[in-house]
Amino acid sequence: MKIAIFGATGGTGREIVQQALAQGHELKALVRNPAGFTIAHPALTIVPGNVLEPAPVAETVSGSDAVIITLGNTANNPDYIVSEGTKQVLAAMEAQKVRRLIVITSIGVGESKDQVPLAFKMLMKSVLRKPMEDKERQEALVKASGLDWIIVRPGGLTDGPATGSYQSGLDPKLKAGQVSRADVAAFTLQQLTDDTYLHKAPAIS
Repeated sequence: MKIAIFGATGGTGREIVQQALAQGHELKALVRNPAGFTIAHPALTIVPGNVLEPAPVAETVSGSDAVIITLGNTANNPDYIVSEGTKQVLAAMEAQKVRRLIVITSIGVGESKDQVPLAFKMLMKSVLRKPMEDKERQEALVKASGLDWIIVRPGGLTDGPATGSYQSGLDPKLKAGQVSRADVAAFTLQQLTDDTYLHKAPAIS
């Protein structure tokens, strides 16, 4: 499968890239600073550019069978870069008739607010207010699109190998716990060809 990925330089994005290449997929990744991206592979094409710029976003989406968005917001990024960048990706997908979309957000977004512990709820109202608002906007845009979307909501992300030992699904009783980025990447790639969660937002923890 030909996959376009946005957010490849983040921890989860790198895991997705590495696992997708190991599975034999062809990838295009939009990277703002290609010199700092150390993954190299014959099946990986790096597109230099910013997710807020329509031209490189369209180039990244071009020819793809599916798109994965795992954008994050750091101190160096403008406010709402995740939702605004997603808006650019959605426009490119609609223009090019690419339908399959997997988006990684977070447990705590949307109707999953009660799945996070009280301490995290307090953070969502203070230091994480803007990033969580950004993800709320992002999810709203994705759900309003006419695309074949799945939103993946992980719990607390950790480094480490894929274990296959995690809980996932739509049960509102599934609480936000720690889960490795490698497991999230594996689960995300499964959604490319599985319609179980089509137009739904499973949590993984």
